[in-house]
Amino acid sequence: MSQSQTIVVKLGTSVLTAGTKQINRARLVDLVRQCAFLQQAGHHVVIVTSGAIAAGREHLNYPDLPSTTASKQLLAAVGQSRLIQLWEQLFSIFNCHIGQMLLTRADMEDKERFLNARDTLHALIENRIIPIINENDAVVTAEIKVGDNDNLSALVAMLANADKLLLLTDQAGLFTADPRKNPDATLIETVDEITDELRLLAGDSVSGLGTGGMSTKLQAADVATRAGIEVVIAAGAEQNVILKLMDGTLRSTRFTPQITPIENRKRWIFGAPIAGKLVVDAGAANALLSKGSSLLPKGILSVFSDFTRGEVVLVEDETGKLLARGVTRYNSDALRLILGKHSNDILSVLGYVDGTVAIHRDELILT
Repeated sequence: MSQSQTIVVKLGTSVLTAGTKQINRARLVDLVRQCAFLQQAGHHVVIVTSGAIAAGREHLNYPDLPSTTASKQLLAAVGQSRLIQLWEQLFSIFNCHIGQMLLTRADMEDKERFLNARDTLHALIENRIIPIINENDAVVTAEIKVGDNDNLSALVAMLANADKLLLLTDQAGLFTADPRKNPDATLIETVDEITDELRLLAGDSVSGLGTGGMSTKLQAADVATRAGIEVVIAAGAEQNVILKLMDGTLRSTRFTPQITPIENRKRWIFGAPIAGKLVVDAGAANALLSKGSSLLPKGILSVFSDFTRGEVVLVEDETGKLLARGVTRYNSDALRLILGKHSNDILSVLGYVDGTVAIHRDELILT
């Protein structure tokens, strides 16, 4: 097996339940055995687990509840503790320690909370404690919900500075057509670029147990590969699936990482909320794309939405093409006053200077 790596393993509800209505203990034991083997071989393992609602529903003997957010949160509140107890019991068989982290999108979108979550995750990893991560479904609201554990796992992989993200599901990977309907569908084994054509191939979840389908896995792969992380989609029911994926002996869909990953200090920008938008002229667009330059006020044509200094904004050219996203050095009102002006005019216009650039290249990601 290869040199020490950090591996994020995302386990969907359909994998944990083996397609039934309850958690499949035998399957969990086998997955835990493989993760323990990886840790003992010198790798770092992070698990993003679904299944809290399914575990809660099972523990309460499948109650007849109204289809409301409160009902789902009730089931998650009951099931999350059951689920983490189960992970604890199974990993203890192999003398492995675990630590639970419950996250929401708010933890990923705020820079300080992002960095705090990253530090906690790294502390667990460095101390050979396997993080077990789930979205905090018991308290999460629509406004701060990541939405599915595929995208959560991509954000966790960025937090962990992971080498690989394994998305285990009920399919062997991404196919040229829906294999459930088309017997001629073939597995796409390598994806170098996620195109619109690929997105059209992605279907929805059919198990009724989880929230993510193949489309959310493509979204997760897009985010993670941009951050320089290899992503693999594979069938969680395969025997020794994790170990085979590490050895490259299992047919699956592999998404190749970008050659130049986003620098660690910039990764939070990719997951941060978008507060506004700047439209720039052709000269500024060329400087950003071809010269690795910062964005100067002179190149800005217009400012959309209201935002404060330090928030993340999109940068587009005059045709509406997305060029970059970055952290603005000035709020929206100030930028409207200094757009189109030379940097040495900022003091006379605003009466203060927070820098000679609107967005510094060290706080900017080209998209």
